[in-house]
Amino acid sequence: MGIEMEIGWLTALMFGSLMVLLMAGLPLAFVTGGLACVFLFILGDAQTLNIVPSRIFPLMTDYQLSAIPLFIFLAAMLERAGIINEMFDVIYKLMGGVKGGLAAATIIASTILAAMVGVIGAAVVTMGIIALPAMLQRNYDPKIAMGSIMAGGTLGILIPPSILAIIYAVVAEQSVGELFIGAVLPGLMLSGMYILYVTAMCYIDPKKGPPIPVEERIDTREKLRLLGNMAAPITLIIVVLGVIFTGVATPVEAAGIGTFGAFVVAAIHRKLSWQTIREACLTTLKASAMVIWIMFGATIFVGLYVLEGGQQFVEQTMTGLGLGPWGILILMQVILIILGMFLDWVGILLLAVPIFVPIIRALGAQAFGLGSEGDLVLWFGVLYLVNMQMSFLSPPFGYALFYLRGVAPAEIPMSDIFKSALPFLFLQITGLVLCMLFPQIITWLPRLVYGG
Repeated sequence: MGIEMEIGWLTALMFGSLMVLLMAGLPLAFVTGGLACVFLFILGDAQTLNIVPSRIFPLMTDYQLSAIPLFIFLAAMLERAGIINEMFDVIYKLMGGVKGGLAAATIIASTILAAMVGVIGAAVVTMGIIALPAMLQRNYDPKIAMGSIMAGGTLGILIPPSILAIIYAVVAEQSVGELFIGAVLPGLMLSGMYILYVTAMCYIDPKKGPPIPVEERIDTREKLRLLGNMAAPITLIIVVLGVIFTGVATPVEAAGIGTFGAFVVAAIHRKLSWQTIREACLTTLKASAMVIWIMFGATIFVGLYVLEGGQQFVEQTMTGLGLGPWGILILMQVILIILGMFLDWVGILLLAVPIFVPIIRALGAQAFGLGSEGDLVLWFGVLYLVNMQMSFLSPPFGYALFYLRGVAPAEIPMSDIFKSALPFLFLQITGLVLCMLFPQIITWLPRLVYGG
């Protein structure tokens, strides 16, 4: 039999070694999985290793997860077909005449993009390539320009069809559709806050975001023609989200419809070729494999921790601090924000959520003044999604910062990219606090759709 170890020490050892190996730059999927196997062997014997297949198999056979490669493929197809460039172009020309219009256009385009694409890197990189040069060329303040690209890009995590929401729902054993609908209003609210902030800044100081000169603006007929170009992709979004929200199809079926739609849209835009399909397939393969491997690794790691009594330990530690339900909730959000500075979102989801959700459930809906347990879990899920947006913007390791660094002009220093993210990070914290204080922002729409 293996070594008996005190749970406090085990916690320090497991998560300490995880941090050390990640700092050394090893990939999360193999670090969590590998460490889990090492600890399994130290704590148990050869028999204990049977946890590995028994934790992985339910994930491999989970029907809901098949939506992930489909949504990634949908995004990859639309990107290869040049739809995203076109969409920015349209919104940009429609709004260029307003002060700060291009920054607002970037955020609006990112919001629509988020509704097409559940993946976050795509939006930041694409906008960085198209929108950033366009704004800098017209003497926009680089901080406003970069901030609006990064903040807009992070919306992909929140606005359905978000891949994070699908994984969360699977881990927390919750309805994907409900989580999607619950995330709509907070997503639009944050998007609105970004737009207000950018527009206000540019009206206070027009030098930060000058309108484009009159001779470059376009007339109404041209505007209508441009909108016509966007008909196909927008219809696609409405169909995909429509069938999920009305309950006609499950998210997986909707993803299938969307994927078929992506072929049609690419064909309409005359971009459907073997090469397009091949490239989209490769992108999908890489992205899905990464997500699913991380899920495998992290689920074994957490499974072992829970098995050794980790959940009770975390629960007792949190309740032992005498914080009360709101204190515990706030502490959880803070832990998520801190994890967000160092880990990526799939990792945080699989390490924290299986431990946090049961604790929240145990506190009960009454503790937060919510009607039912369903509302409680939904509310916590969307809070988690809003929180994860911050992890993309928070220095030192926010992904959005590095995606943008990859495509921004070399003369812009990294410190400027960090600084440009800060006001938007503050807006996200405000959004998170609003969602905590007014759970109706999250629960109102799902109630309306599902009744009760």
